[in-house]
Amino acid sequence: MIRFAELFTQLDATTRTTEKVDALKSYFRSAPPHDAAWAVFLMLGRKIGRAVATKLIFQWAAEVTAYPPWLIDECNLVAGDFSETLSLLLPPPRQPDPPLLHEAIEAELKPLHGLTAARQKRMVLGLWDRLDSRERFILHKLLGGEFRVGVSRLLVIRALAEVAGVDNAVMTHRVTGNWQPSAEWFGRIISKEGPASAADPLLPYPFMLANALDRALEELGDPGQWLLEWKWDGIRAQLIRREGRGSLWSRGEEMITGTFPDLMQDSLALPDGIVLDGEILAWDENTARPLPFSALQKRLNRKNVELTFWSDVPLVFTVFDVLEVAGEDVRTRPLAQRRELLKRLPLDRTAMMRMSAEIAISTWAGLAPLIEQSRGKRVEGLMLKRLDSPYMPGRPTGAWWKLKVQPFTIDAILTAAQPGRGRRAGLLTDYTFSIRNDQGNLVTICKAYSGLTDDELVEVDRYVRRTSRQRFGPVYSVPPQRVYEIGFEAIQASDRHKSGIALRFPRILRPRTDKTPDQADTVESVRNLMLAYEGRA
Repeated sequence: MIRFAELFTQLDATTRTTEKVDALKSYFRSAPPHDAAWAVFLMLGRKIGRAVATKLIFQWAAEVTAYPPWLIDECNLVAGDFSETLSLLLPPPRQPDPPLLHEAIEAELKPLHGLTAARQKRMVLGLWDRLDSRERFILHKLLGGEFRVGVSRLLVIRALAEVAGVDNAVMTHRVTGNWQPSAEWFGRIISKEGPASAADPLLPYPFMLANALDRALEELGDPGQWLLEWKWDGIRAQLIRREGRGSLWSRGEEMITGTFPDLMQDSLALPDGIVLDGEILAWDENTARPLPFSALQKRLNRKNVELTFWSDVPLVFTVFDVLEVAGEDVRTRPLAQRRELLKRLPLDRTAMMRMSAEIAISTWAGLAPLIEQSRGKRVEGLMLKRLDSPYMPGRPTGAWWKLKVQPFTIDAILTAAQPGRGRRAGLLTDYTFSIRNDQGNLVTICKAYSGLTDDELVEVDRYVRRTSRQRFGPVYSVPPQRVYEIGFEAIQASDRHKSGIALRFPRILRPRTDKTPDQADTVESVRNLMLAYEGRA
């Protein structure tokens, strides 16, 4: 773990892209291949799962350090990171002997799953006695199952591609899909002459993504050179049929074949050697509109969906691109040609698949009324795609744009705040917002963590500390005096929220200094907004 801890420190100490890439390249070239494979796994955001409950680690740390739990809590509030807090508080190792990264994960951490708390304690305390502060920091991140490092996926791929001497697109494909970290796997992906992927016929291609439109529509040129589609709010997925088998992959490179067995059965009507890109939607045939995303989440909470569950959440797969036809990779062809290929596929033989509709406009001014229709169609806005664009991994600038409808908004009252994490440690930046119910009592409507500038965050932190009269652990109760405008993408009923309403992707838009708390929204007004969104108002 020594080399990986050194790499983590190097990446954390710089914001320069070239320095990060150089550090990664140096590590990949010098680390044992098995360790390098696990490093790629972790830095691409893959998870090994939580091995030990945090409360147990906290308890053991209190015993080893002889510090009272309240003091560890206070230290954690200042540090803003539990892994860092423990790394700083634990006494020096008595028998320094750090294992290699792959040994620590495969021989020490993975076996912790399913053990009794007593056996887990012996193994964790044994590791503490062998690791220094930097290595313990890595250990604690791995124990928690959430390992994050200050480097993007693109930089990891770039470094691997430069080590292997291959194009970034080739390396992106090699690390896509399900794979297990091993020395053999790492040797294959950094081989200049290796396959484009791990040679698994069920693997997807790297997804192409859109950028938010950041310029005037007129700067895009002739509307006739663009494909316009609705931007659906579902699950982006690639459906693959190769060598008589099928698979389904989410944009997060998670295989979701077992979650949508009805869609996979429906895909048997397609010819072999096909890769489709599209959006899975829960669908209401009566209204010809998507159901709320919460309906689709019922599927996502299950690894495998039983036959009897299929009809509860009717689906459609809206296909907007084809990446492979008859086993031929067609991603380098212009979008206009790929759409023609898509039109020739027998989607009409399937019950759940349909080609995305093309929206025609003669001038960019024609977009305004379409955006206005978005709410009624229960879509997020529009997609604009250059008809001459190839299918490229990542977010190539200028090829695909997304033009989203303005978010829903409500005015809510700030009622609580607690410290943030990482860069925001020590500042109260995580906020709870409330509205009044029919009895006039405040009930929580959402929590929001983004939207304010750094200066605004500092000002709110001072305000909360100055006015708060009650504290519950890290949470400061705030007098109901300030009103903020909250933006969100969707709204739905929820039994898990005291207000009976859940907001999707809430964020702070601005402080409403022009409004008093009695002018904020209420449960009744937000419920009416929900009914209007559902078409029941």
